[in-house]
Amino acid sequence: MITRVFAGIAAGSILASCTAPQQLTQFERTLAAQDSATAALTDWCQQQGIARPARISAVLVPDGIAPPADLRRLLDLPAGSDPGYRHVRLSCGGKVLSDAHNWYVPARLPPAMNDVLRTTDIPFGKTVAALNFKRERLDSRRGRAAPCPAGTILSHRALLRLPDGQPLALVVECYTRANLGS
Repeated sequence: MITRVFAGIAAGSILASCTAPQQLTQFERTLAAQDSATAALTDWCQQQGIARPARISAVLVPDGIAPPADLRRLLDLPAGSDPGYRHVRLSCGGKVLSDAHNWYVPARLPPAMNDVLRTTDIPFGKTVAALNFKRERLDSRRGRAAPCPAGTILSHRALLRLPDGQPLALVVECYTRANLGS
């Protein structure tokens, strides 16, 4: 009896280790298919049945991190202006799927969008979707990259650009094990 239990546990572990890389590859493809992480996570939440309906919510996190050394250059910040900053956790069905840091150029957003970003927890991608931004991936790696927390399965760093090519935002996205059903 005990042998069967251990055999079942071992088989489950082997199965999990075989399917997780395939599921992670599928998750990476879902993210790559969208310019907006919010839109990609909505698709993923729906596909994986994480929640019905698949709705992504953002919880603002009060603590943040220092901006990257190359931020002013990457965002081509106008002289004398400071970037906007949001640290959020994106969730679906109560499961945190992403811990994200977002630095953006307020001067490149309409006032109403700046107000939404300052006063609500609506995800950045949803707030600025009407601007038709494009994602330029700067770095993507499996596992944790700085400044992502422990337990990160996938780390992204990307620049979001407006249709005219101007940089809109720099994002650092830390995707959690919850995306793989863990």
